[in-house]
Amino acid sequence: METRRLEFTNQGFTKIDTLLTLAEVEALRAIYDNLLQDKIATAHLRSDLAGADNTSGKTVERITQIMRPSTVNPELLRHRAYEKALELVKKLLGDDMELDFDMMINKAPHTNSPTPWHQDAAYWIDMPDKRSASCWIALDEVFEENGCMWFIPKKEGDSVLPHKNLPYGGALYCETDTDGAKSMPLHPGGCTFHDGFTLHFSQGNSTDTQRRALILNFRPIKMIALEREQGVDHTGERKQRK
Repeated sequence: METRRLEFTNQGFTKIDTLLTLAEVEALRAIYDNLLQDKIATAHLRSDLAGADNTSGKTVERITQIMRPSTVNPELLRHRAYEKALELVKKLLGDDMELDFDMMINKAPHTNSPTPWHQDAAYWIDMPDKRSASCWIALDEVFEENGCMWFIPKKEGDSVLPHKNLPYGGALYCETDTDGAKSMPLHPGGCTFHDGFTLHFSQGNSTDTQRRALILNFRPIKMIALEREQGVDHTGERKQRK
């Protein structure tokens, strides 16, 4: 674990080949798919990271994002994924780390829409304690062609680059030099951890199958309280805050 902690500290990300068993993945998929299909219960938390696409006369979700899905189905919080990820985060960043929010991101077959290069911290308010970790859990076999994660090793400093929104309410993105970017294929139940300043990206899904990911974001409990005091609960408008 010490090797992973140093890797996370020095480059901003690390990979865990097996976080969940296949049985745990299957149980998580069942909850995930029910939420994905329930567009009524998730409507207030749901959006398309690729931006709205009305060119065909009907709305097509290319990169489905559901923020805080555990507020719709609290059964998620009882899944071992949350417990296991928290145990690892505390080893990476300290015992005061807690879950800030969870998020689902699904890339449907043949939608072929990339999630652009960005830093998660661009979405967040400025906080005096900048420790954070996002655990990106693969529920399918993920590889470059269906949208595995890519990371650029972090450099000195905690700077956030200027970000813009994709058209029609889409994700934030930034311009950056992608030399040295590394792809992170995963088996179902594998995961990556990255901090809020680490640049990352994923290609669109050009395959015949789903690319389902569950993301758990952790930060110090005092910083979560600071966010909530300022009205930040990770369900609002997608915009650059920092």
